[in-house]
Amino acid sequence: NASLFAPQPITTTLVIYGQLLSNSNTHKGRRGLRREREVEFMESVELDLLVKELRNTFESGKTRSFEWRKAQLKSLLKLLEEKEEDIFMALHKDLGKHHVEVFRDEIGALIKSVDYALDNLKTWMTGKKAYTPLAAFPSSAEIVPEPLGVLLLFSSWNFPIGLSLEPLIGALSAGNVVVLKPSEIAPASSEFLAKNIPLYLDKKSVKVVQGCQKVGEQLLQYKWDKIFFTGSSRVGRIVMSAAAKHLTPVALELGGKCPAIIDSLSRSTDRQTAINRVVGGKWGSCYGQACIGIDYLFVEEKFLSVVIDLLKATIKRFYPKREYMTKIVTKQHFQRLSSLLKDPEVAGSIVYGGSIDSDTLFIEPTILVDPPLDSEIMTEEIFGPLLPIITLKNIEDCIGFLRGKPKPLAIYAFTHNENFKNRLVAETSSGSIIFNDAIVQYLCDTIPFGGVGASGFGHYHGKFSFELFSHAKPVLRRNFWTEFTFRYPPWDEGKLKFMRLLYRFDYFGLLLLMLGLKR
Repeated sequence: NASLFAPQPITTTLVIYGQLLSNSNTHKGRRGLRREREVEFMESVELDLLVKELRNTFESGKTRSFEWRKAQLKSLLKLLEEKEEDIFMALHKDLGKHHVEVFRDEIGALIKSVDYALDNLKTWMTGKKAYTPLAAFPSSAEIVPEPLGVLLLFSSWNFPIGLSLEPLIGALSAGNVVVLKPSEIAPASSEFLAKNIPLYLDKKSVKVVQGCQKVGEQLLQYKWDKIFFTGSSRVGRIVMSAAAKHLTPVALELGGKCPAIIDSLSRSTDRQTAINRVVGGKWGSCYGQACIGIDYLFVEEKFLSVVIDLLKATIKRFYPKREYMTKIVTKQHFQRLSSLLKDPEVAGSIVYGGSIDSDTLFIEPTILVDPPLDSEIMTEEIFGPLLPIITLKNIEDCIGFLRGKPKPLAIYAFTHNENFKNRLVAETSSGSIIFNDAIVQYLCDTIPFGGVGASGFGHYHGKFSFELFSHAKPVLRRNFWTEFTFRYPPWDEGKLKFMRLLYRFDYFGLLLLMLGLKR
């Protein structure tokens, strides 16, 4: 088809390329392979032009103005408000999410973030004065935020709108231009972004590139001013490796096995509230398919039966219908989760749920007690509706357990014990620690969100997003009024004495030395 090779929008070209790659396994003829290579070449040309256009836009300077940034944020807000129903439909198609969950976790959270950025943008953009010592007199200094340039953002499939637009808010606030690569595992959401972002945002400053893994690999071959990636540790390593070729800075939002800890709460109302928040933190956000979701639970042995009974009753109360549960995203993910339960010892630890429907890719909310610690369910991130419970004789023994594991994105602890809280803060390391709740840290714009160690690096949300995509440029100003000749050779012991006093900011000693009263 000759029209296949006519100039097309970049998103169309890359989708066609992905389809041809898939078909090439069954059509190995020379003609098919030649067409695949031709489309691959065309894709490279298209990407070259796309990156060049973004670079030219940034170099023009228009994205640096307050007016441009404000206009982009307002347009993004307009998109969220006018296309709410379309977002509901896309996320239901991709993940089976209930529209109320979609608004809570994605649309509403994004509206809040945009409003916060609009309210604070002028302040964030304003340079901050910096102290200069008297020894540098006369001088002044300030720290001026400047945009990094051309950014590449990779988003994830579990919150495909939220995890695409949340970093974009920071990138636009900071005055950058952006390529956004949504996850192909959520195709309806990816298509929504590709279709609507050009209608609302500056087409020459924000590009959406759709496509498969090959497209992502192709994008990584270019030089970017920063790469922001949300996803798995495995792909995060690939991103870092590619970025190293160009010394490109990277921010990785990964995950890990986030634990929750339930102390033996004495009041029944506190117990129920804690269980509500644990159930919400495990199954309430994308049905356990969330990087900040609760992965497993610590409970004291004496409190176990109480916790299990409350968990069972609360799950039944929160999820009386399947429509309130997000679906497992793909057959591959369903098979991975199912395989976690195939170990006989793991299966033997199930105390609630465990039913599986391969036709609908449904796994019932499942509770397990003390599965083997060396089993895959306890060594790999679960990312699904399975909740292992680890029992301890003393709840504070969890600290030693956590110190021996990779640092998680979050630790959730439900306790009134202030000494225990202090120990958790002082003796464990995680992206964040939350007492007596779960997930809510993601919605707070005034604190940074991000990981540490294996759970990622780089913080964003609110002002931290602005700072992540900005360079804090120091600006030092001096004049020609004074000149200190001790800075220059030829050297002598007098200059050495002068510098010893100067670097200690010993101004009285300097005065005495200049007056000849100090040796």
